[in-house]
Amino acid sequence: MAESESGDKEIIKSSVSSCEAYFEKVQSRKNLPKSLQETLNSAFAGIPVSSFPQVPGGRVIEIPAETSVSEAVKILSDSKILSAPVINKDHETSLDWKERYLGIIDYSSIILWVLESAELAAIALSATSATAAGVGAGAVGALGVAALGFTGPVAAAGLAAAAVGAAVAGGVAADRGIGKDAATAADNLGKDFYQVILQEEPFKSTTVGTILKSFRYAPFIPVSTESSMLSVLLLLSKYRLRNVPVIKPGEADIKNYITQSAVVHGLEGCKGRDWFDHISALPISDLGLPFMSPNEVISIDSEELILEAFKRMRDNNIGGLPVVEGTNKKVVGNISMRDIRYLLLQPEVFSNFRHLTVRSFAAKIATAGEEYGLASPAITCKPDSTLGSVINSLASRSVHRVYVTDGDENELFGVITLRDVISCFVSEPPNYFENCLGFSVKEVLNR
Repeated sequence: MAESESGDKEIIKSSVSSCEAYFEKVQSRKNLPKSLQETLNSAFAGIPVSSFPQVPGGRVIEIPAETSVSEAVKILSDSKILSAPVINKDHETSLDWKERYLGIIDYSSIILWVLESAELAAIALSATSATAAGVGAGAVGALGVAALGFTGPVAAAGLAAAAVGAAVAGGVAADRGIGKDAATAADNLGKDFYQVILQEEPFKSTTVGTILKSFRYAPFIPVSTESSMLSVLLLLSKYRLRNVPVIKPGEADIKNYITQSAVVHGLEGCKGRDWFDHISALPISDLGLPFMSPNEVISIDSEELILEAFKRMRDNNIGGLPVVEGTNKKVVGNISMRDIRYLLLQPEVFSNFRHLTVRSFAAKIATAGEEYGLASPAITCKPDSTLGSVINSLASRSVHRVYVTDGDENELFGVITLRDVISCFVSEPPNYFENCLGFSVKEVLNR
């Protein structure tokens, strides 16, 4: 087994263990009477997946594995979606979903690729003194790779530094001067740095299929149209999936695409049902929310760099961060992975991303208009708020997290995510997925 494959499997095993630990913690803290939990499970087990509302337009957007990264960003942005299933063209007509679909591409995977690609390009470009001295582009690439020591995802993705050197030799940075290190090289390139990343080879030709091989954070784990909503809720909560494709046995196309956000919107529509009214009336503290202590919440100061914010989300595999100020961590805003749309689609912003603070980035998005989606303000609640009010905030404001604040200064106390809310409603019966879906989720995650 290759070293990178072994490393991927270790990461996945760690992720599965983390999912189990999280769900055990939730079950121990929410303190619901056993009879109520059984009632909730029974209610969701009785709702067929086929009854869940269809995605807008009634058609699930799918992206072929051969699609370039820049084109994939455009598809996601134009369709106003955050992710899409990726089709394996070699098995496009297969009725076996394990062959037909490679995974799910989302902004998280793309930003991982962009950050590592940018670093590789900067390293290679920092070696342009070799080009200036008359050394060939291939040597520049060799120097870049040697300086960075790439053997991981970037090397696997085929992002050859030699090709970056070729772009430089072709005149991209001819009049920019020579940097002494990676950061200086990136800074000196300005807008041309953006051109290297998304408009020059090899980056221009990098496909979403290639990215999925290196950044496996969004697996394709579907449910059947004949499954129950209990299966969907458990996948979206315990196993941390952000979306669940719905397939019909014997047919190739995806029938629906259920997201965490859509489920919480669905829960909001359950007002008036006894089981929902009972649990939604409880203070969040009675359910053990927030599940993380204040010092466990990952945050970003408004004066830190936006690059650091995205790196922090990448390193912790989370979709958003509270923006804070001061030693008491007063919550002043929110930055999320979907904000990367603006960074990727605006060359003048991307070219300056090494110097852009979180505050400045949020201000730029706020003045960009609806085309990129306005930066979300921080939606907050108090420790004594009810679960129903939190669900209403998540659904009505179409946000993915609500920050729990305390005191008059809105000091950060915790965070409640879509996953947390869904977890409050379900528990997993023994051997549930093996019995109901015919496969083990762990087995699929470990593939």
